[in-house]
Amino acid sequence: MKKILSVMMILAMILSLGTAAFAADAGDTVFKVGICNYVDDASLNQIVENIQNRLAAIGEEKGVTFDISYDNCNADANVMAQIIQNFIADDVDLMVGVATPVAMSMQAATEDNGIPVVFAAVSDPISTGLVESMDAPGANITGTSDGLDTAAVMKLIFAADPEADSIALLYDMGQDSSTTPIAEAKAFLDEKGVAYKDYNGTTVDEVMLAVDALIADGADAVFTPTDNTIMTAELSIYEALAEAGIPHYTGADSFALNGAFVGYGVDYANLGVETGNMIAKLLLEGANPADTAVLTFDNGTATVNTETCEALGMDYDTVAEAFAPLCTQVNPITTAESFGDLA
Repeated sequence: MKKILSVMMILAMILSLGTAAFAADAGDTVFKVGICNYVDDASLNQIVENIQNRLAAIGEEKGVTFDISYDNCNADANVMAQIIQNFIADDVDLMVGVATPVAMSMQAATEDNGIPVVFAAVSDPISTGLVESMDAPGANITGTSDGLDTAAVMKLIFAADPEADSIALLYDMGQDSSTTPIAEAKAFLDEKGVAYKDYNGTTVDEVMLAVDALIADGADAVFTPTDNTIMTAELSIYEALAEAGIPHYTGADSFALNGAFVGYGVDYANLGVETGNMIAKLLLEGANPADTAVLTFDNGTATVNTETCEALGMDYDTVAEAFAPLCTQVNPITTAESFGDLA
């Protein structure tokens, strides 16, 4: 009887080992990925959603699992630092920083441990010191950029209103993503001989006060780059601007989703997909971030809010015709809080 039990135990062990080996062959590899979003806004949320969806699809295709930990620091530097430390403590295989401030914090936190970092929607990765060059980032970081063609946005302003002679520049001075585009906008307007004035805010309330000021000053149009602070405030300011007859030209389609007249820039859904592809390349193929080129995109899409267009007394078809020679495409949109609300 004892011999029979011993044989049965040995067989059970063999079967157990065989099952484990089969599971490993079937693809039980797990990669831990930590994603931190800077703030809750339509563009950045769209990026995160598409990263997650793309990694899920790749995982199913390749027979691996991407175990994703996601958090949003809501522009709080202390919360951001804690989230990153939690990722490190959890021994993640890779971190994803959505927007410049998160990417910079992740870069600083991984200098010693070498955890790979992939950033998403960093407008100017070179001037912020994240990478040495776009083709060869160096160190342990690479990612996707939503760099803005500022001159193209400026041209849209004058395509719609050739007589515009007073432009408001609305942005948060603390946003790295605004530094270069605002300087480029000023250079463009200086060359054209058009007056401009800066209006700043770091909170929704401050942005609303800045909008009140530019309305009182009689601005002909407003320009905002890919500035997350103004994006967060857009739903609180778009109606006042429309009622005052002042079109708001911005650096992302999410601004137009939230009521701005025009959002010009990259396809953030596609940026999220490509960020997911980059993450998979680093983890599955062993690619080195230092040698993986930063990915940039054609940002020639103008998204026009048709409701705001009407409120401004403009005709969408006329606007689209004026913009068409300056864009890859012109798309209409209506006001909503998120892209999911349009479904």
